[in-house]
Amino acid sequence: MTDASSDSARTAESRAGGRAGSWQLDPARSVIAIRHKSLWGLVTVKGTFTEVSGQGEVLADGSARGSLTIGAASVDTGNARRDAHLRSAAFLDADRDPSIAFTALRITPGADGTAEVSGDLTARGLTRPLVFSARVTESATGAVTLAAEVIIDRSRYGMTWNMLGMITGPAAVTVTACFSREQP
Repeated sequence: MTDASSDSARTAESRAGGRAGSWQLDPARSVIAIRHKSLWGLVTVKGTFTEVSGQGEVLADGSARGSLTIGAASVDTGNARRDAHLRSAAFLDADRDPSIAFTALRITPGADGTAEVSGDLTARGLTRPLVFSARVTESATGAVTLAAEVIIDRSRYGMTWNMLGMITGPAAVTVTACFSREQP
């Protein structure tokens, strides 16, 4: 490598904060949680998705891209009957569309430990653009954790079941995504 190309490679790596390369989601340390108001706003239903996978890539300019895949049938609210209803065609339709996928087309880091994330969310076979802010909550040599709260209008994904208007407002999805750097 010539001195000029070596300097160019060091400059690009510096912009990426020494993190350029491939990253793998650690599902044991990552959590996808949901909250939604029900019973006319009197009760907040909470749950988690127990099946999640993902990967990411930090580019030389410091931006990133990646994906998260969530098993729709893995929703767990602690109530088997409610979970079966959430997995049904009235909501997640897990039999027909077993995965919920988010593709981060661009993650742009900010100077204050935040990142702007833009990409596409696919649920029930419908893909819609999604933009939100995330924050870095852990940053080490071989690991990084991003956290975000994303507000989702379920009707945009064909989830319109709402007997007697019991379900109010959008769903809040809290994401804690822990990534480990893949070794070359």
